[in-house]
Amino acid sequence: MVPTAPTTVPAPAAEPPADPAAGIPAPISDPQAHGFLPARPPVRTMAGTWVWLSELAGAVATAPDRDTARALVARAGQEGVLTALRQRVSRLSPRNADAASLRVAVIAAACGWSALDPLAPASRRAADPAFLGLWSSVAHRVDHQQFVALPTLALLNWAPERKPRRHLPIDQLARTEPLVPVVRWSPEGQPLGRLDRLMLATTRLEAHGIWLFRLAGTLAGRDFGDACTGTALRRLVRVQHALRAQLQAEAAVLRAAPEPGWQSTVLAELSGLGALEPPVFQAADAVLGMGVRRAGDTGRQQLRRHLPVRHRAWLSALDRHCAPVRTLAHQGGPDAAVFREARESLIALRRTYAGLVHCAARPAGGRLTAVA
Repeated sequence: MVPTAPTTVPAPAAEPPADPAAGIPAPISDPQAHGFLPARPPVRTMAGTWVWLSELAGAVATAPDRDTARALVARAGQEGVLTALRQRVSRLSPRNADAASLRVAVIAAACGWSALDPLAPASRRAADPAFLGLWSSVAHRVDHQQFVALPTLALLNWAPERKPRRHLPIDQLARTEPLVPVVRWSPEGQPLGRLDRLMLATTRLEAHGIWLFRLAGTLAGRDFGDACTGTALRRLVRVQHALRAQLQAEAAVLRAAPEPGWQSTVLAELSGLGALEPPVFQAADAVLGMGVRRAGDTGRQQLRRHLPVRHRAWLSALDRHCAPVRTLAHQGGPDAAVFREARESLIALRRTYAGLVHCAARPAGGRLTAVA
């Protein structure tokens, strides 16, 4: 695997001593520490009975067509595998529960069930009841009902290709080491396809965006007249430009990857649900207050429902604490100008990512719902 050359993201200078963001709750997975990446690398191999779920997810994701994928799930349900797994969900550690949620999300997305509510009676007519039972139990265990979306499918679906020689912070590990998917959308022994490449690119985007999260914390609670506000906003613009350059580098690798087969429909369906927004964009959105820009765009709360509860809480607190900074949208002066430049930079960044998704979905994906 040829890793994408990492883009250097400018690091801000020493932060000012004051901490207006002290009131923002620090979630278990602290966004200012490593973005919305997990605190540790995702579980690559599940043990015991859970090997069945890993094998099923891999077989479903690489099935020759969607009918075959659904037949595999139905067979597992008839053989009692899914019921046996459901009975063991409560015993999972938090890390292994996240690993199970990834595998369930892959199966649901591959089978075209992303829009289903596993607890709704109507869902039983569309999907295997035993799988829905496992899905709802895993959702309860991770305390997250809407996890069949990009944050799970990308940020919990990666591992370093080789074990690093020394311990690295999680964001540095994801930035600098060659990555491989935990659950592949491409058959073993074949080059990674565009869907695999897109998910890994999203993970690296999150890792490169760590300074955006830290700048968000810096801006929280600042007044529009604060001397540090303009400096932090200028750094925010630089980081967003660097992230866009990173995505453009990823696009070159993605275009060279094998074109998707029927799996391209997965992206079209997730896009229609507003489930393809990288979490790092939502942190920038909370600072800049972009909101819904056009009729038909997916609203902010609709996007956030695909994040874990602790991350949604952090973003909501960031919304409140950044309200003074957002008043620059209605003012004049140098700080207001750079604030507007930051907004335009975020729009361009979202459009670049939408182009990456569109490229990954070819040839069968058609035109996807824009995320900008």
